[in-house]
This record gives sequence, structure tokens and C-alpha cells, in this order.
Amino acid sequence: MGVTVDVHQVYKYPFEQVVASFLRKYPNPMDKNVISVKIVEEKIDESTGIIYRKRIAICQNVIPEILRKVSILKVPSIQLEEESWLNPQGRNMAIRSHCLTWTQYASMKEESVFRESMENPNWTEFIQRGRISITGAGFLNCILETFAGTFLRQGAQKGIRIMEMLLKEQCGAPLAE
Repeated sequence: MGVTVDVHQVYKYPFEQVVASFLRKYPNPMDKNVISVKIVEEKIDESTGIIYRKRIAICQNVIPEILRKVSILKVPSIQLEEESWLNPQGRNMAIRSHCLTWTQYASMKEESVFRESMENPNWTEFIQRGRISITGAGFLNCILETFAGTFLRQGAQKGIRIMEMLLKEQCGAPLAE
């Protein structure tokens, strides 16, 4: 079955400021679930100027205690891999992330884009689609997918609030129309 979550947000800040804030977003006291983020690969394509980064995030296991009675779910942390392609000339950045933990039972993937807003070139549009599907947990599949969907929606909204706060702290008030 699976659960899909779509997010769309316009940040009233220039692309360069939004991307810089995104890359510094975690770890952050506003979201204690993200323990660390480490760049494991970074390279620039000399012909296109596109900057490729691969980062690994370590996050606390947020699955409710009641569900951690199932031994496979009883892990202290979860690893996520994020790959991004930043095109400074094109003023866009594509991001793909997926969970490295529980891959035999669950698939969690997100695809995101930051790009210059068509509404105002000084604003930045953020579009994200996340999908979680759980298999191999029998009758728990549906319960875990429901929890995961709720967590994904809340996490996306929290991420937007953190970005807004960081942008305001680092860049001042949002740009007017």
C-alpha cells in the first residue's frame, strides 16, 4: 500500500540564502531527533558547475515504545542518506533521500526541489514528495504506515518552521512582494 506526503512552500528569501540555510539546518535544538549530519562525498562537475553532495544523517528512533516490542524495531538510531545536486547558475537544487535502516521491511524515500519562484525571482519554491511503504511486518504494516505517514507530515511542517526561523535569524525579515 504505502503512504505519500506532498509539501509545497514558498520562502520569501533568495535561492542562495534558502539553500545555505538548508545545508546548515541540522542538527538543531528545534528538532532533537536529528543527532548528526555528515558529508561523506562532495564534488563539483567542472563542465556544468553542479555541486554533488552525499550526506548521512543519524536520527533517533521515533517509533513508539509499544511498537518496539518487535525486535527489528528496537534500534537506538536510524540512518538516512541524502544526495543533492546544486546548480548555482540554474538556481535550483534537487535532493533525494532514503532510509538506510530496515530496508528489508520498509522503504522511505523523499524527493525535493528548491528553485527560484516563478512568482518572484527573489523568492524560493520548495517542493517535496515523501513516500513510505512497509512490508514484511504482517498485521503491523498498516499501523506502521499510518504512524509513518503522520510522522512524515509533522516532520515536513517542522522542517518548514525551522527553515523559516533560520532564515529570519540569518537574513532578517522576509522579502516583500
